[in-house]
Amino acid sequence: MVKPYTNGSSGLRTILCETAGKEHEWHRDREDRTITILSGQGWQLQYNGQLPVELIEGQDYYIPKMMYHRVIQGVNDLKIRINENI
Repeated sequence: MVKPYTNGSSGLRTILCETAGKEHEWHRDREDRTITILSGQGWQLQYNGQLPVELIEGQDYYIPKMMYHRVIQGVNDLKIRINENI
């Protein structure tokens, strides 16, 4: 299976807009994370049982460990920095 993202150095990740479907898979991470939105338009973050929120460039978003969440695709690639809060 091809992942819908590419990883760079220092926690940089690009989630590709060209992946099939507009909703990416529900998943959960093993560590708390804070993500910083570097670029991308129209993307949303949705936590389990909540409505999606728009991801805004320059903003940080906290994702608690083991919380189901997903991103909903925007109009171009989403570039983020992932900081794991160990």
